[in-house]
Amino acid sequence: MNTKQSILSTAKTTIKLESESIANLSKLLTNDFAEATELIYNSKGRVIITGIGKSAIIANKIVATLNSTGTPAIFMHAADAIHGDLGLILKDDVVICISKSGNTPEIKVLVPLIKNAENKMIAITGNKDSFLGQQADYILNAYVEQEACPNNLAPTTSTTAQLVLGDALAVCLLELRGFSSKDFAKYHPGGALGKRLYLRVSDLSSQNKKPQVHLESSLKEVIVEITEKRLGVTAVVESEKIIGIITDGDLRRMLSKSDDITDLKAKDIMSTNPRRIADDAMAVDAKEVMEEFNITQLVVEHDGKYVGIVHLHDLIKEGII
Repeated sequence: MNTKQSILSTAKTTIKLESESIANLSKLLTNDFAEATELIYNSKGRVIITGIGKSAIIANKIVATLNSTGTPAIFMHAADAIHGDLGLILKDDVVICISKSGNTPEIKVLVPLIKNAENKMIAITGNKDSFLGQQADYILNAYVEQEACPNNLAPTTSTTAQLVLGDALAVCLLELRGFSSKDFAKYHPGGALGKRLYLRVSDLSSQNKKPQVHLESSLKEVIVEITEKRLGVTAVVESEKIIGIITDGDLRRMLSKSDDITDLKAKDIMSTNPRRIADDAMAVDAKEVMEEFNITQLVVEHDGKYVGIVHLHDLIKEGII
Protein backbone atom coordinates (compact mmCIF):
# COMPACT_ATOMS: atom_id res chain seq x y z
CA MET A 1 0.00 0.00 0.00
CA ASN A 2 1.46 3.37 -0.97
CA THR A 3 1.52 6.42 1.33
CA LYS A 4 -1.60 8.08 -0.08
CA GLN A 5 -3.60 4.87 0.16
CA SER A 6 -2.40 4.38 3.72
CA ILE A 7 -3.46 7.92 4.69
CA LEU A 8 -6.89 7.50 3.13
CA SER A 9 -7.33 4.12 4.81
CA THR A 10 -6.51 5.58 8.22
CA ALA A 11 -8.85 8.52 7.65
CA LYS A 12 -11.71 6.22 6.65
CA THR A 13 -11.11 3.98 9.65
CA THR A 14 -11.15 7.00 11.98
CA ILE A 15 -14.40 8.33 10.53
CA LYS A 16 -16.04 4.89 10.62
CA LEU A 17 -14.97 4.28 14.21
CA GLU A 18 -16.15 7.66 15.44
CA SER A 19 -19.46 7.50 13.54
CA GLU A 20 -20.24 4.08 15.02
CA SER A 21 -19.45 5.33 18.51
CA ILE A 22 -21.68 8.37 18.04
CA ALA A 23 -24.52 6.20 16.74
CA ASN A 24 -24.22 4.08 19.87
CA LEU A 25 -24.77 7.11 22.13
CA SER A 26 -28.49 7.06 21.42
CA LYS A 27 -28.65 3.61 23.04
CA LEU A 28 -27.02 5.01 26.19
CA LEU A 29 -29.56 7.80 26.72
CA THR A 30 -31.66 7.45 29.86
CA ASN A 31 -34.22 9.55 31.71
CA ASP A 32 -31.26 11.36 33.24
CA PHE A 33 -30.82 13.20 29.93
CA ALA A 34 -34.44 14.34 29.84
CA GLU A 35 -34.43 15.31 33.52
CA ALA A 36 -31.14 17.19 33.16
CA THR A 37 -32.56 19.10 30.20
CA GLU A 38 -35.69 20.03 32.16
CA LEU A 39 -33.53 21.06 35.12
CA ILE A 40 -31.60 23.53 32.96
CA TYR A 41 -34.76 24.77 31.23
CA ASN A 42 -36.49 25.49 34.54
CA SER A 43 -33.42 26.92 36.24
CA LYS A 44 -33.32 30.61 37.16
CA GLY A 45 -29.54 30.57 36.91
CA ARG A 46 -26.92 29.85 34.30
CA VAL A 47 -25.16 26.71 33.13
CA ILE A 48 -21.57 26.48 34.35
CA ILE A 49 -19.57 23.97 32.32
CA THR A 50 -16.22 22.71 33.55
CA GLY A 51 -13.55 20.25 32.52
CA ILE A 52 -9.81 19.85 32.11
CA GLY A 53 -7.57 19.05 29.17
CA LYS A 54 -9.40 18.22 25.93
CA SER A 55 -12.68 18.09 27.86
CA ALA A 56 -12.19 21.75 28.71
CA ILE A 57 -11.99 22.57 25.01
CA ILE A 58 -15.23 20.68 24.41
CA ALA A 59 -16.79 22.52 27.36
CA ASN A 60 -15.93 25.84 25.71
CA LYS A 61 -17.66 24.82 22.51
CA ILE A 62 -20.80 23.64 24.32
CA VAL A 63 -20.88 26.95 26.21
CA ALA A 64 -20.75 28.82 22.89
CA THR A 65 -23.55 26.69 21.43
CA LEU A 66 -25.80 27.17 24.46
CA ASN A 67 -25.24 30.93 24.56
CA SER A 68 -26.04 31.28 20.86
CA THR A 69 -29.29 29.35 21.21
CA GLY A 70 -30.77 31.10 24.23
CA THR A 71 -29.32 29.29 27.25
CA PRO A 72 -26.89 31.46 29.28
CA ALA A 73 -23.70 29.51 29.93
CA ILE A 74 -20.19 30.13 31.31
CA PHE A 75 -17.00 28.08 31.04
CA MET A 76 -15.02 27.41 34.21
CA HIS A 77 -11.71 25.53 33.94
CA ALA A 78 -11.56 22.76 36.53
CA ALA A 79 -8.00 23.61 37.57
CA ASP A 80 -8.75 27.32 37.94
CA ALA A 81 -11.96 26.56 39.84
CA ILE A 82 -10.07 25.13 42.81
CA HIS A 83 -7.78 28.16 42.80
CA GLY A 84 -10.39 30.89 43.04
CA ASP A 85 -12.75 30.62 40.06
CA LEU A 86 -15.25 28.62 42.09
CA GLY A 87 -16.77 32.00 42.90
CA LEU A 88 -18.24 32.01 39.38
CA ILE A 89 -20.92 29.59 40.56
CA LEU A 90 -24.03 31.32 41.90
CA LYS A 91 -26.86 29.85 43.95
CA ASP A 92 -29.22 28.94 41.10
CA ASP A 93 -26.61 27.82 38.58
CA VAL A 94 -26.50 24.29 37.19
CA VAL A 95 -23.03 22.78 36.80
CA ILE A 96 -21.99 20.39 34.04
CA CYS A 97 -18.71 18.51 34.63
CA ILE A 98 -17.09 16.88 31.62
CA SER A 99 -14.53 14.12 32.08
CA LYS A 100 -13.86 10.95 30.14
CA SER A 101 -12.61 8.98 33.12
CA GLY A 102 -14.46 10.91 35.81
CA ASN A 103 -11.50 10.27 38.10
CA THR A 104 -8.98 13.01 37.36
CA PRO A 105 -7.44 14.68 40.45
CA GLU A 106 -8.92 18.08 39.66
CA ILE A 107 -12.41 16.64 39.30
CA LYS A 108 -12.06 14.75 42.60
CA VAL A 109 -11.22 18.01 44.37
CA LEU A 110 -13.82 20.11 42.57
CA VAL A 111 -16.89 17.87 42.76
CA PRO A 112 -17.25 17.87 46.59
CA LEU A 113 -16.99 21.68 46.59
CA ILE A 114 -19.84 21.90 44.13
CA LYS A 115 -21.88 19.43 46.17
CA ASN A 116 -21.26 21.43 49.34
CA ALA A 117 -22.68 24.51 47.64
CA GLU A 118 -25.81 22.48 46.86
CA ASN A 119 -25.74 23.24 43.14
CA LYS A 120 -27.20 20.52 40.94
CA MET A 121 -24.52 18.75 38.93
CA ILE A 122 -24.69 16.97 35.57
CA ALA A 123 -21.86 14.67 34.52
CA ILE A 124 -20.85 14.04 30.93
CA THR A 125 -18.53 11.08 31.36
CA GLY A 126 -17.52 7.86 29.70
CA ASN A 127 -17.41 6.07 33.07
CA LYS A 128 -20.69 6.22 34.94
CA ASP A 129 -19.17 4.26 37.84
CA SER A 130 -16.40 6.81 38.32
CA PHE A 131 -16.08 9.27 41.21
CA LEU A 132 -17.80 11.92 39.08
CA GLY A 133 -20.53 9.51 37.99
CA GLN A 134 -21.29 8.50 41.58
CA GLN A 135 -21.43 12.08 42.83
CA ALA A 136 -23.44 13.64 39.97
CA ASP A 137 -27.19 14.22 40.19
CA TYR A 138 -27.57 13.27 36.52
CA ILE A 139 -25.31 11.27 34.19
CA LEU A 140 -25.06 11.76 30.43
CA ASN A 141 -23.24 8.63 29.35
CA ALA A 142 -20.46 9.41 26.85
CA TYR A 143 -18.96 5.92 26.84
CA VAL A 144 -16.98 4.91 23.76
CA GLU A 145 -15.39 1.52 23.20
CA GLN A 146 -12.10 2.91 21.94
CA GLU A 147 -10.36 6.06 20.76
CA ALA A 148 -9.60 6.54 17.09
CA CYS A 149 -5.97 6.93 18.09
CA PRO A 150 -4.19 3.66 17.19
CA ASN A 151 -2.70 3.60 20.69
CA ASN A 152 -6.17 4.12 22.19
CA LEU A 153 -4.78 7.08 24.14
CA ALA A 154 -5.33 10.47 22.43
CA PRO A 155 -8.84 11.80 23.14
CA THR A 156 -10.58 11.56 19.76
CA THR A 157 -13.73 9.45 19.76
CA SER A 158 -14.39 10.33 23.41
CA THR A 159 -14.28 14.10 22.88
CA THR A 160 -16.49 13.76 19.81
CA ALA A 161 -19.02 11.90 21.96
CA GLN A 162 -18.91 14.68 24.58
CA LEU A 163 -19.49 17.27 21.87
CA VAL A 164 -22.44 15.40 20.40
CA LEU A 165 -24.13 15.09 23.79
CA GLY A 166 -23.63 18.83 24.29
CA ASP A 167 -25.22 19.52 20.91
CA ALA A 168 -28.14 17.23 21.74
CA LEU A 169 -28.64 19.08 25.01
CA ALA A 170 -28.54 22.47 23.27
CA VAL A 171 -31.03 21.42 20.59
CA CYS A 172 -33.46 20.00 23.15
CA LEU A 173 -33.29 23.26 25.11
CA LEU A 174 -33.72 25.24 21.91
CA GLU A 175 -36.93 23.37 21.14
CA LEU A 176 -38.24 23.73 24.69
CA ARG A 177 -37.69 27.49 24.48
CA GLY A 178 -39.37 27.74 21.09
CA PHE A 179 -36.19 29.41 19.84
CA SER A 180 -37.06 30.87 16.43
CA SER A 181 -35.14 32.14 13.41
CA LYS A 182 -35.79 35.69 14.67
CA ASP A 183 -34.20 34.78 18.00
CA PHE A 184 -31.26 33.30 16.14
CA ALA A 185 -30.78 36.53 14.20
CA LYS A 186 -30.86 38.49 17.47
CA TYR A 187 -28.02 36.40 18.87
CA HIS A 188 -26.03 36.43 15.59
CA PRO A 189 -26.38 40.01 14.26
CA GLY A 190 -22.87 40.12 12.85
CA GLY A 191 -22.75 36.74 11.18
CA ALA A 192 -23.74 35.78 7.66
CA LEU A 193 -26.43 33.41 8.98
CA GLY A 194 -27.97 36.15 11.08
CA LYS A 195 -27.90 38.60 8.20
CA ARG A 196 -29.90 36.20 6.09
CA LEU A 197 -32.58 36.36 8.75
CA TYR A 198 -32.76 40.09 9.48
CA LEU A 199 -31.14 42.10 6.66
CA ARG A 200 -33.69 43.81 4.43
CA VAL A 201 -33.42 45.12 0.88
CA SER A 202 -33.65 48.73 2.13
CA ASP A 203 -30.56 48.17 4.28
CA LEU A 204 -28.63 47.53 1.07
CA SER A 205 -30.27 49.82 -1.48
CA SER A 206 -30.07 52.83 0.85
CA GLN A 207 -26.27 52.56 0.71
CA ASN A 208 -26.26 52.86 -3.08
CA LYS A 209 -26.73 55.88 -5.30
CA LYS A 210 -30.10 56.14 -7.02
CA PRO A 211 -29.64 56.13 -10.81
CA GLN A 212 -32.60 57.39 -12.84
CA VAL A 213 -33.42 59.00 -16.16
CA HIS A 214 -36.64 59.98 -17.93
CA LEU A 215 -38.25 58.59 -21.03
CA GLU A 216 -36.92 61.48 -23.13
CA SER A 217 -33.42 61.45 -21.68
CA SER A 218 -30.73 61.37 -24.38
CA LEU A 219 -28.32 58.52 -24.93
CA LYS A 220 -25.54 60.65 -23.48
CA GLU A 221 -27.58 61.34 -20.34
CA VAL A 222 -28.22 57.63 -19.95
CA ILE A 223 -24.53 56.74 -20.31
CA VAL A 224 -23.48 59.48 -17.88
CA GLU A 225 -26.05 58.36 -15.28
CA ILE A 226 -24.99 54.71 -15.46
CA THR A 227 -21.32 55.69 -15.29
CA GLU A 228 -21.65 58.13 -12.39
CA LYS A 229 -23.86 55.93 -10.21
CA ARG A 230 -21.59 52.91 -10.81
CA LEU A 231 -24.23 50.21 -10.57
CA GLY A 232 -24.24 49.17 -14.23
CA VAL A 233 -27.86 50.19 -14.53
CA THR A 234 -30.32 53.05 -14.41
CA ALA A 235 -34.06 53.08 -13.87
CA VAL A 236 -36.33 54.94 -16.26
CA VAL A 237 -38.73 56.86 -14.04
CA GLU A 238 -41.75 59.09 -14.59
CA SER A 239 -43.69 60.61 -11.65
CA GLU A 240 -41.66 58.41 -9.27
CA LYS A 241 -42.95 55.27 -11.03
CA ILE A 242 -40.63 52.73 -12.63
CA ILE A 243 -41.27 52.65 -16.38
CA GLY A 244 -38.28 50.61 -17.43
CA ILE A 245 -34.61 49.85 -16.90
CA ILE A 246 -31.43 50.26 -18.92
CA THR A 247 -28.35 48.16 -18.18
CA ASP A 248 -24.81 48.13 -19.52
CA GLY A 249 -25.88 45.12 -21.55
CA ASP A 250 -28.77 47.04 -23.12
CA LEU A 251 -26.34 49.76 -24.24
CA ARG A 252 -23.93 47.25 -25.79
CA ARG A 253 -26.71 45.47 -27.63
CA MET A 254 -28.09 48.78 -28.89
CA LEU A 255 -24.69 49.93 -30.17
CA SER A 256 -24.14 46.64 -32.00
CA LYS A 257 -27.49 46.94 -33.81
CA SER A 258 -27.76 50.68 -34.55
CA ASP A 259 -25.73 52.66 -37.09
CA ASP A 260 -27.26 56.03 -36.21
CA ILE A 261 -27.55 56.67 -32.45
CA THR A 262 -27.77 60.46 -32.61
CA ASP A 263 -31.44 60.78 -31.74
CA LEU A 264 -31.88 57.75 -29.49
CA LYS A 265 -33.72 58.32 -26.21
CA ALA A 266 -34.05 56.29 -23.06
CA LYS A 267 -37.45 55.04 -24.20
CA ASP A 268 -35.81 53.52 -27.30
CA ILE A 269 -33.29 51.52 -25.31
CA MET A 270 -35.00 50.50 -22.09
CA SER A 271 -36.41 47.14 -21.15
CA THR A 272 -39.94 47.36 -19.85
CA ASN A 273 -41.37 45.54 -16.82
CA PRO A 274 -38.04 45.08 -15.02
CA ARG A 275 -37.76 42.71 -12.07
CA ARG A 276 -38.48 44.68 -8.94
CA ILE A 277 -38.66 44.09 -5.20
CA ALA A 278 -40.17 45.91 -2.21
CA ASP A 279 -37.74 47.72 0.06
CA ASP A 280 -39.03 45.88 3.14
CA ALA A 281 -38.39 42.44 1.58
CA MET A 282 -35.61 40.32 3.05
CA ALA A 283 -32.23 40.58 1.35
CA VAL A 284 -32.22 36.80 0.93
CA ASP A 285 -35.42 37.15 -1.14
CA ALA A 286 -33.55 39.49 -3.49
CA LYS A 287 -30.86 36.83 -3.83
CA GLU A 288 -33.43 34.21 -4.79
CA VAL A 289 -35.01 36.46 -7.44
CA MET A 290 -31.61 37.26 -8.94
CA GLU A 291 -30.70 33.59 -9.07
CA GLU A 292 -34.05 32.59 -10.56
CA PHE A 293 -33.86 35.09 -13.41
CA ASN A 294 -30.05 35.14 -13.77
CA ILE A 295 -29.76 38.90 -13.23
CA THR A 296 -27.41 41.04 -11.14
CA GLN A 297 -29.66 43.85 -9.95
CA LEU A 298 -33.24 44.64 -8.96
CA VAL A 299 -35.09 47.93 -8.88
CA VAL A 300 -36.46 48.67 -5.42
CA GLU A 301 -39.88 50.12 -4.66
CA HIS A 302 -41.65 51.57 -1.65
CA ASP A 303 -45.44 51.80 -1.95
CA GLY A 304 -45.08 51.58 -5.71
CA LYS A 305 -42.50 54.37 -5.95
CA TYR A 306 -38.91 53.96 -7.12
CA VAL A 307 -36.42 54.19 -4.24
CA GLY A 308 -33.22 52.63 -5.55
CA ILE A 309 -31.24 49.63 -6.75
CA VAL A 310 -30.02 46.50 -4.98
CA HIS A 311 -27.06 44.83 -6.68
CA LEU A 312 -25.60 41.34 -6.54
CA HIS A 313 -22.38 42.84 -5.18
CA ASP A 314 -24.32 44.16 -2.15
CA LEU A 315 -25.38 40.62 -1.30
CA ILE A 316 -21.86 39.28 -1.73
CA LYS A 317 -20.42 42.04 0.44
CA GLU A 318 -22.82 41.20 3.28
CA GLY A 319 -22.18 37.47 3.04
CA ILE A 320 -25.71 36.66 1.83
CA ILE A 321 -24.12 34.84 -1.10
